[in-house]
Amino acid sequence: MYKFREGVCNLQPREKAIEYGIKNLSDKELLSIILGSGTRQNPVGKLATQILLLIDKTNGDMSTEDLKKINGVGNAKATLISAALEFSRRRISPNSVKVAYPTDILPAIRHYVTRAQEYFIVVSLNGAHEIIKSEVVSIGILNRTLIHPREVFSEAIKDRAASILLAHNHPSGNLTPSIEDIEVTKRLISAGELLGVKILDHIIFSGTDYYSFLENDKL
Repeated sequence: MYKFREGVCNLQPREKAIEYGIKNLSDKELLSIILGSGTRQNPVGKLATQILLLIDKTNGDMSTEDLKKINGVGNAKATLISAALEFSRRRISPNSVKVAYPTDILPAIRHYVTRAQEYFIVVSLNGAHEIIKSEVVSIGILNRTLIHPREVFSEAIKDRAASILLAHNHPSGNLTPSIEDIEVTKRLISAGELLGVKILDHIIFSGTDYYSFLENDKL
């Protein structure tokens, strides 16, 4: 299993990248390096957190004008961030990731373990079990109001996905599914059967371990 914790040392992001390698940085630390600096009112670490939340909420589909609404982000930083995201999209093909087992998606979503809130993520797969897209559907504690089948399946249907995987992080580290987790999963499985999009698994994960509904016969 993986370990992906922020704040494992007191080094600044650039120093940490040199000492431990760029792969050991959290999303916030990577973004801090891209930004370079913040302002007196909004230091770079706080600025990175605010931008990261916007990226998470929009799945990276935001304009430079959206970025500029954040205190401390002007034209230069807004275009820099937009360019970095677009470059990543053009150069990295998620379709190269084939899922043989549901837990194979963990490397693709592990960066969410540093988030302070629960993130509900849907990973769409094609008929060859290759990842089409991963999307944040909801941020906050899981409940029936936030996790609606419409939002869960809309992108999967648009992308002609053959199946999907559900995942969400537990910031507390306790991976035991709550009653709400189980009820939401059952509801989505029923919706998937009607829509013809199979749910392969629901994975709850932390920085050090995971819980699979499939492996625990909860599907």
